[in-house]
Amino acid sequence: MPFAELQVYSVEEADVTGGVCVVRCVGGVARAGQVYAVGELRLWLRRIERYGRPVGSFDAGHTAKVHLTGAVVALLSRGQVLTSVPPDGHALADLEAWLATDPPLLDEPAPRPLRVMAGSRMQDEGLPDGIRLRWGRVALAAVYRCARAEGTSDLVRAPEVAYVRGYLIRTFGPSPGPERGGDPAELCRELLALIDLTPREAAERGRVWRDLPHAEILHLRRIKFLIPWLVLVRPHLGEGDPLAGAVDAWAAVRPELP
Repeated sequence: MPFAELQVYSVEEADVTGGVCVVRCVGGVARAGQVYAVGELRLWLRRIERYGRPVGSFDAGHTAKVHLTGAVVALLSRGQVLTSVPPDGHALADLEAWLATDPPLLDEPAPRPLRVMAGSRMQDEGLPDGIRLRWGRVALAAVYRCARAEGTSDLVRAPEVAYVRGYLIRTFGPSPGPERGGDPAELCRELLALIDLTPREAAERGRVWRDLPHAEILHLRRIKFLIPWLVLVRPHLGEGDPLAGAVDAWAAVRPELP
């Protein structure tokens, strides 16, 4: 069953027991009785109102007024996304074990909502660093699951991999293993290996991209999406490192690409 996701528009009422929010469903189907995660805390969706009348559910693209139980309602902010979890919640350790060995879960998470939720927890500065790093590893594993489930190529998957690893490297520093996103040089080599053009070839095609077939334009755009992640880890490379020169060459080419 996919996760439901609610984006907060406003908090209308709030006290120590809960409150009322106006939200937009941005994924899945929101139903009365669901439990939503806010970091390690939980909110219960008790009641849904649309156009002044109670309803049992509403789906993506629609807004509603929801009555939530949980003191954390008062701390919600506009734009914050709440993700549904099973009533007893998947603990971080449960998700780590599931991603490692595929044991059955009560409510198996779909890969992309899991990637979104884990990425959000990874960036939650209210959590201890060790917990954020663990969520980062869950997010990275979920990226690979998304790619398998959606049948995407390595080049399409690469920006999401780089996003998670780059964030961990930037926030927690490089590491020889995967604990903090890994080695920046290794990440650069992996991304560069996916590019089948030289910077000069890409620039030449970029200058005439309007005349190219759609597939070639899309390919150039996918290469362009990789370049910011190369630039992100550039400060971790030595000035004499050939990888640094390759990153600089691609950074110079990026404005030419569609």
